[in-house]
Amino acid sequence: FPHGHGPEGKAKGAVPIYVHNPHLDALKDDILYHFSLGTGSHNLPAMFGDVKFVCVGGSPWRMKSFTEFIAAELAMEDPKSEYPNICAGTDRYAMYKVGPVLSVSHGMGIPSIAIMLHELIKLLHHAHCTDVTIIRIGTSGGIGLEPGTVVVTKQSVDATFQPKFEQVILGKTVVRSTDLDQSLAQELLQCSKRLNQFETVIGNTMCTLDFYEGQARLDGAFCSYTEADKQEYLLKAKEAEVCNIEMESSVFAAMCKLSGLRAAVVCVTLLDRLKGDQLSSSHEVLNNYQLRPQKLVGSYIKQQLKNINQRSNQ
Repeated sequence: FPHGHGPEGKAKGAVPIYVHNPHLDALKDDILYHFSLGTGSHNLPAMFGDVKFVCVGGSPWRMKSFTEFIAAELAMEDPKSEYPNICAGTDRYAMYKVGPVLSVSHGMGIPSIAIMLHELIKLLHHAHCTDVTIIRIGTSGGIGLEPGTVVVTKQSVDATFQPKFEQVILGKTVVRSTDLDQSLAQELLQCSKRLNQFETVIGNTMCTLDFYEGQARLDGAFCSYTEADKQEYLLKAKEAEVCNIEMESSVFAAMCKLSGLRAAVVCVTLLDRLKGDQLSSSHEVLNNYQLRPQKLVGSYIKQQLKNINQRSNQ
């Protein structure tokens, strides 16, 4: 659809989900294999057409707990407290829905989240969703921040601190932008100030291909550098305004930008990497930290839905 024109029957000005692939039109059925869903086997507009917010995170358990949390926030609790996994036909990803909020797990690392996003973007497109906001909620290692600080990503950068995502397609390197929606980042920061429960900052997020050597850890199975080398590298990252390190934000930003999704990354820092590599905090403390992005994003969604309802009642 041309920009600003949704499918027939949608409000003018509604922003659709773009798929840039002419080959899809020739498919009789589009099978979303890793979700165990498809256009022939499921009525995707009926199942997902009302989705306005998508939250994605690494662990299936975390996304289920987010669904339970957001259901309580929006007063949409299921009295039986049963939120079925929509992707029950596969163990690759888990998906839950409550009202206009979809929660999807993406596993660890760029390949895992990229596969999920291809199928999620197609799902939202086939369901004729419009004006969708997508937020990754996750965990990360901080650089010079107090553990438990929440980082809203300004820009995702690679391991050389460049704001780009590179992928080899048909043997050629394709470079894509990792820009995220700056107004959404500011809205999330303001929302956190209103919540006033934990420190939240906006900064760059470094996205790596690995948890150990790729993030300058000294505790992997292999390590060919010194503590001084590690410190020098992390301080260079800090100079490049990198606040935290994770493994999904670059491809997430690139794919969301291509499809016209308004996107943000909200990650809590579990430790300060300048002070160590291992997660030595207690299970209870780490669990408390992991709830912080959920609380912030839950509060944001609640406020946005209230605004939408007020506008539609005017």
